[in-house]
Amino acid sequence: MARFNINGTVCNTEMKKILSAYRLRPEGLKELEGKYKIVLPKDKSHFTKEEVMQLIPDFEVFIPAFNFYTDKEIIDRGTKLELISNYGVGFDNIDVDYATKKGIAVTNIPYSVTEPTAEFAFGLLLATARGIAYYDRKIRTPEGVSWGMYGEAGLPVFGKTLGIIGMGRIGQALARRAVASGMKIIYHNRRRLDEAIEKLYDAGYVSLETLLKEADFVSLNVPSTPETIRMIGEEQLNMMKPTAILINTARGNVVDEKALVKALKEKKIWGAGLDVFENEPHISPELLELDNVVLTPHAATKTVEYRHNMAVEMVRNIIGFYEGTYPVSRVNRLNDR
Repeated sequence: MARFNINGTVCNTEMKKILSAYRLRPEGLKELEGKYKIVLPKDKSHFTKEEVMQLIPDFEVFIPAFNFYTDKEIIDRGTKLELISNYGVGFDNIDVDYATKKGIAVTNIPYSVTEPTAEFAFGLLLATARGIAYYDRKIRTPEGVSWGMYGEAGLPVFGKTLGIIGMGRIGQALARRAVASGMKIIYHNRRRLDEAIEKLYDAGYVSLETLLKEADFVSLNVPSTPETIRMIGEEQLNMMKPTAILINTARGNVVDEKALVKALKEKKIWGAGLDVFENEPHISPELLELDNVVLTPHAATKTVEYRHNMAVEMVRNIIGFYEGTYPVSRVNRLNDR
């Protein structure tokens, strides 16, 4: 552990070294200046795993992101590691159980991603239902798009039912946007919410089966866990209305991608809006060929301002961990902390 001076900052003689797998903008890292030494990629967007393996033995802190997997090999190589400070809310990119066994703390950033992800999920909902992305693609082609009264029509959103699977921070932020747009809310959670929260959105708690059968839109807002992996497969897709739309801004492995392609091809459901995929950055070629799906590159938080906010929250986890000046969003608990 670090020693602190009278101001509560880490003494330079005990300056902690931080390795970031990604080249983050310096504006979000300002609070580390003078107290911690941080190393980032200089001439490319990210380090390879091999490069991290070479560097990590000298560092106490490692910063991965959602598409950099911190496995046992990296953890074992990081013999000085005390903290893995994830640049993301989901932590399925980290072997948390193994980190815990090795006495390494893991943190995440649940607050700065809430509004951006909900905003993007609702954007996907609108883009898919109203055909915004489809019309934009088609109007640019030689064959064009229908200008007729009913040709290539989209689906309405106002007055329709949104089923939210995972009514946590992001799910509730999405519900707030949907209610403002005149939608009805039903949800499914591991545990029912307090009545006061339900009243905020006039939300009804239902079983997963009921939600899939009744919702016009189904939004996935759950973490990737053994219980949620491929929770939406062929059986669940067959329960949905033929006019229903699936929105996924959670994790790609929550959906059986092959089953989804089949359902979209056979018009078992009307469409899908996907920001995440089972094997990112690889996307199934069949999805790329379908007109009833909107695809985005895991971009729900991808604005400079939102990514800055994420960096600040991540940095404050590090400072809070060592100095106690900020609350820390802990993923795991260690016996000595």
